Amino acid sequence: MFKLFKKKSELDTLHLKYRKLLEESHKYSTVNRRLSDEKIAESEIVLEKIKHLENIQIKS
Repeated sequence: MFKLFKKKSELDTLHLKYRKLLEESHKYSTVNRRLSDEKIAESEIVLEKIKHLENIQIKS
């Protein structure tokens, strides 16, 4: 019940964004290959940010 008021961390929001981009990429893969590739490129950038944040948390 208290999670209702809890703000999501930056890592959680990045995970959600990454998942959304991969789903969009999969959806566009049969219709528009260029758009699908763009979504994959965006998701790779988000994945790098996720890895960077996870490394920071591990070192702390």
